[in-house]
Formats: sequence, C-alpha cells, structure tokens
Amino acid sequence: MLILECPYCGVTAEETELHAEGEAHLKRFGPGSDDAAFEGYLFMRENPKGVHFERWRHSNGCGKFFHAARCTMTLQVFGTYPAQTLEPPQDIRDRISAVYPGWRWRDFA
Repeated sequence: MLILECPYCGVTAEETELHAEGEAHLKRFGPGSDDAAFEGYLFMRENPKGVHFERWRHSNGCGKFFHAARCTMTLQVFGTYPAQTLEPPQDIRDRISAVYPGWRWRDFA
C-alpha cells in the first residue's frame, strides 16, 4: 500500500484516501492542435520500470491535485509536491539520485 503526504494540507494518507490521476508533467493540447498530437496525449502513456512521476488528488481530504515521485518496482515514495510545479523540487531529485546514482531529471523533461 502506498502512503503519500498531501503537500497542501500536510495529511499523510493511504492510497485509498487518494485518487490516482495518471502520469504527471504531460504537455496538454488544446484547440488547434493536430490530431496526431492529441491522440498521443490521450492514449500514449509511459509505463516505466523505475522512477515515475504521477498526478494524485486528495479526494477524501482537501480535494487538491498534487504530484508524487515514486519507484514502480519497489513502491518507494521519494516525495510529493504541488501540481502547479513544473519540475520536482531539488530535495526530491536528490533523494532519487541517492538511490539511483545515474538518474537525471532532464531525461524526463
């Protein structure tokens, strides 16, 4: 079971109190985008083995969206941060690098 901390209200909650919303840091497409780009946004998602960034919602709490960095192999959570953040904070990147020495954020950006 995953245990995540909401960065807004500070509550530490089990995943049953939260709602997974999919991959984080996606470039969203609006009116005027071509069909191939929109199709890729809707249907093409990463399913990595290792570090992954996800979007969550504190559905049984404050109701706000946030991002979580975790490992899909071990379920280790490296941290959570507000959804409006364009990239993970440095402390979370440092925690990931401590476990995975060759890891770099720019590989995800």
